[in-house]
Amino acid sequence: MTTMTLQDLSKKMRKIDFCMLSTLGPTGAIASRPMSNNGNVDFDGDTWLFSYRDTRKVAEISADPRVTLTFSAPPSLLGKPGIFIALEGKATLIDDKDAFAAHWISDLDRWFPQGVDTPGLMLVKVHAEIAHYWDGEDNGSIPI
Repeated sequence: MTTMTLQDLSKKMRKIDFCMLSTLGPTGAIASRPMSNNGNVDFDGDTWLFSYRDTRKVAEISADPRVTLTFSAPPSLLGKPGIFIALEGKATLIDDKDAFAAHWISDLDRWFPQGVDTPGLMLVKVHAEIAHYWDGEDNGSIPI
């Protein structure tokens, strides 16, 4: 039974900066890699991730937009396991400087040194269709 709302899930996700983005490769194999969730965002069903255009993940999303994002938070100080979240959805590739600016945070300068003017910059928008979560004894799924 789902006891968590999308708003509850969003609050917990604000504390998680990195996720794993999984895509389907040309042979059907699943490929995963870490991506910054940019932290402190209000999750409303969409996740925004920056990438370079000439990457395997962008090629895989172009071929098949179905993706999964997985998140996990560290255990609490009292030893309770952190939350685990899996989002299933579709990715869209965006090449628009206004969209880059709308989702940019200065921490991204580490990977993209010229900011929104970085050559080959691409924005990956993942629209989740369902969120699965495991938070201690509480677990469930939230349609989005």
